[in-house]
Amino acid sequence: MHVSITDDLKKRFHVTCAIRGEKMSQVVTELIEQWLQVNKVYSFKVDANTVTGEKVAK
Repeated sequence: MHVSITDDLKKRFHVTCAIRGEKMSQVVTELIEQWLQVNKVYSFKVDANTVTGEKVAK
């Protein structure tokens, strides 16, 4: 996965993770997991190159 962010944001993120003793990749993983929890889908279908899902009714 490649994500484009500003140099300033990357530097601040890197420094904050270093001060907290956390790996940037672990923090990103946790943030993605939190986002997925908030934006749940309950049905996934995975084909060769495609992933589809259905939204959970709110």
